[in-house]
Amino acid sequence: MKTKLIVSCPYCKENVEWSGNKWRPFCSERCKMIDLGKWASEDYKVSEKSMDESYATGFSIVKDDI
Repeated sequence: MKTKLIVSCPYCKENVEWSGNKWRPFCSERCKMIDLGKWASEDYKVSEKSMDESYATGFSIVKDDI
């Protein structure tokens, strides 16, 4: 027996089956377009917080003198 993965639409929170849903992770084209519009109008923003130095552990930052 297959288990169905049910996820919550990021916009309206409706439960929707993941498999076979062409709008995933959204429940519908409407929710997908509303979400896209919010990104386009800058209602949503990515944090401007700078990268914590502990996050970059093991990496080196090299500045070229060009």
